[in-house]
Amino acid sequence: MQYVSTRGSAPALDFEGVTLAGLASDGGLYLPAEWPQFTLDEIRAMRGLAYPDLAARIMAPFVAGSLTEEELLSICHAVYGDFGHAAVAPLVQLDQQHWLLELFHGPTLAFKDVALQLLGHLFELFLERRDRRLTIVGATSGDTGSAAIVAVAGRSRAEIFMLHPKGRVSEVQRRQMTTVRAPNVHNLAIEGSFDDAQAHVKRMFNDADVTTTLNLGAVNSINWARLMAQVVYYFASALQLGAPDRKAAFSVPTGNFGDVFAGYVAAKMGLPIERLIVATNVNDILHRALSAGDYSASGVTATITPSMDIQVSSNFERLLFDGGGRDGTAMAAQMHAFEATKAMHLTNAQAQAAAALFTSARADQTDTARAMQWAYRAAGQVIDPHTGVGLHAAQALAAAGVIARDVPLVTLATAHPAKFNDAVERAIGVRPALPGRVGDLFGREESYVELAGDYATTRDYVLGHAARSGAA
Repeated sequence: MQYVSTRGSAPALDFEGVTLAGLASDGGLYLPAEWPQFTLDEIRAMRGLAYPDLAARIMAPFVAGSLTEEELLSICHAVYGDFGHAAVAPLVQLDQQHWLLELFHGPTLAFKDVALQLLGHLFELFLERRDRRLTIVGATSGDTGSAAIVAVAGRSRAEIFMLHPKGRVSEVQRRQMTTVRAPNVHNLAIEGSFDDAQAHVKRMFNDADVTTTLNLGAVNSINWARLMAQVVYYFASALQLGAPDRKAAFSVPTGNFGDVFAGYVAAKMGLPIERLIVATNVNDILHRALSAGDYSASGVTATITPSMDIQVSSNFERLLFDGGGRDGTAMAAQMHAFEATKAMHLTNAQAQAAAALFTSARADQTDTARAMQWAYRAAGQVIDPHTGVGLHAAQALAAAGVIARDVPLVTLATAHPAKFNDAVERAIGVRPALPGRVGDLFGREESYVELAGDYATTRDYVLGHAARSGAA
């Protein structure tokens, strides 16, 4: 399997290459040169597979040439055998139409674990093969950071610098990052928003002072391997609901577009999906882009759903490229213009391709709280506010007839409610407890460095504290 950049000028790479590279050298994001596809009979044959076996079956075409089937299967069993629920991603029914897909049974209680625990194993294997070290630089709006840190902590060939916006993640999210004490883990709290942190990370990948000194890698969803792993749970849940002989719809709370783009990939691979609902909070650039073609960034508003407080959704570029005819030169020009002006209008081809599968809805904090209250009172389910955004969107679009009543509608439950216990308690009057497997999180000592919000300060800190690994 070969991978190409959305911006057209970076060299094509195999799966091992894109996993270690993260961002393409031309600033673009990697996608498979062509989408692998399963027949309906092949999808039917996946029914009843345990999650690790299903994961290996779904991901096999993407890793061809870089991993053997035996290597992939061994990694999947090592990763998913360590989750807190035997089903890995269990479905919970709310009523006749609505379901929750629980994606928070990994070590850091968020959906990011499903992909990042796999990515940690892949890094270790590929770096051993190449006898190389990797300096991972990432940005987090809350959950990516802890999942990535746990996946990498203590590994001999990788170190990680994780940026989070100071004061804009929950206390549980922060502590899950800052209480991991390992010599290869560096937590950086920067002034500004997640978008600022993410911009620093992207800029480092195109900064010759950095790339000629360090061998950089990425754990954000700009890394294709992360998205690939997330495709699996769309297949897993749809199969339980009757796929491929019955379509399902999915409501996905998202800010960076990675989680919902994985659903798009599943559809491209042949999984029958009725609709993908992009559920946003008031930082609604994706809702505006999908409903009106207006992809224009504005200031970030802090909300009770901090992981979605984003105005620049990196993975949206992948959809624009694939839906707009895969013209890398045109995509590069469009993205360079957006980066300069923070404004873009989708082309007709891009808008039509998106409308074929995606719809969107926006939730303010009152909408979110009402969805959380409904889940608790009507179905006995305590959900976190991000999941509340997704559930609001699902209920609103089902009530409007956008999703037919006979189509099962799955809301992705992206985080354990205890990660946002203050917001949950305010909404439903119940304070969720952390699961026992998290341990004494609030009794551990924290360690992190606070930095000013400018790029030079971040870059200089990374260069000054990273082990010299040599340019790729």
